[in-house]
Amino acid sequence: MSVGKILVCDDDSNICELLRLYLEKEGYEVEIANDGEEALQKFEESGPDLVLLDIMMSKLDGWQVCREIRKKSSCPIIMITAKGETFDKVLGLELGSDDYVVKPFDPKEIVARIKAIMRRTGKPTEQQGMKEVCYDKLVVNLTKYELKVNGKIVDTPPKELELLYHLASNPNRVYTRDQLLDEVWGFEYYGDSRTVDVHIKRLREKLEGTSDQWRLKTVWGVGYKFEVRE
Repeated sequence: MSVGKILVCDDDSNICELLRLYLEKEGYEVEIANDGEEALQKFEESGPDLVLLDIMMSKLDGWQVCREIRKKSSCPIIMITAKGETFDKVLGLELGSDDYVVKPFDPKEIVARIKAIMRRTGKPTEQQGMKEVCYDKLVVNLTKYELKVNGKIVDTPPKELELLYHLASNPNRVYTRDQLLDEVWGFEYYGDSRTVDVHIKRLREKLEGTSDQWRLKTVWGVGYKFEVRE
């Protein structure tokens, strides 16, 4: 699954949440800023791989934010605005933005443009050799054997982490207990299928109430899945 950090800057919270939904489904980690000052603060704190930047924001507008970012970074920037005048497009490119999208837009187009820019600028959409999946308030990193919930590292036994990573890497796919034993524990494992139930129970205790965008769901009579809201 693709890994990257996107900073979405827009004073319309509905647009921010829509973009968050689509980007996180693609595996990106998303930060949100609702005004220009917050955008610069979040940029400094999170070090994003790309910035989606609305022009009409309070405190500092998108032009000012773009100028400040360009003083210190070559991070790709996609400008977003309700305006479609040629002057705005030219000004944005002159200030150093990499692309320009006019509202209303299709979120799938935004995702495609992000991937194209990252390929063009040499920013990978998937970190070399990194096994990591990201969802809202959840990061499962199998390379570091690290689980982050709400930005905090949660101590997790290796097999629990491997189970969660396997399910989260294949969202909405249903697995039987026997499949999970084979694919997570290995064919040589001869344990009881209740082992899976115990590990799922422990994971749920760690993840309970974290987000309403995903959950570990029991599919009665079958097994389990990592359910992601469409």
